[in-house]
Amino acid sequence: QVQLVESGGGLVQPGGSLRLSCAASGVSFGTYAMTWYRQAPGKERELVATITSSGGSTNYADFVQGRFTISRDNAKNTVYLQMNSLKPEDTAMYYCHAKSVVLLPVRHYWGQGTQVTVSS
Repeated sequence: QVQLVESGGGLVQPGGSLRLSCAASGVSFGTYAMTWYRQAPGKERELVATITSSGGSTNYADFVQGRFTISRDNAKNTVYLQMNSLKPEDTAMYYCHAKSVVLLPVRHYWGQGTQVTVSS
């Protein structure tokens, strides 16, 4: 059974930092590209950052460039999102997504989300 379990969310003041984690089980983690998405109330889910299966390449949404860093530890089956200089507009539910890069048909898996609230 495939599971993605996010953790690390919480309440933080503007300018603060959080580190999100997403632990995967039931998959060959090193064959999945991993992506963080977020969804704020009343808004559509949007891509935040993505990392290739090897970790060799990353991509970020314009609104987090220079503030967030995605990374992964394939030995620990975990992907991270380091979030610095947080702003109130970063408040959202953050979701972890896995996409297979070897298997066909392509598999997609989602975590249950972790809430990030940026407020003074």
